[in-house]
Amino acid sequence: MAKTTPQAQFVVNAQGKKTGVLLSLKQYQKLLEDLHDLAVIAERRDEEPISLEEMQRRWLLLRVGRAGGRPGS
Repeated sequence: MAKTTPQAQFVVNAQGKKTGVLLSLKQYQKLLEDLHDLAVIAERRDEEPISLEEMQRRWLLLRVGRAGGRPGS
């Protein structure tokens, strides 16, 4: 995934000191998503990891449950 530098506009006071920032809505939403992702990572830091096989087993059970007992639906 390519990273881009946000194009921000700064609000400055009479002395030229940066006091605020303006971002596009798209950049702001991306920033909020990234912040949320980091919060989830922090919350799950102490969780025990599961194997790919276990995740596949859980996913299959979810699919079977939603399909009324038929795998692959």
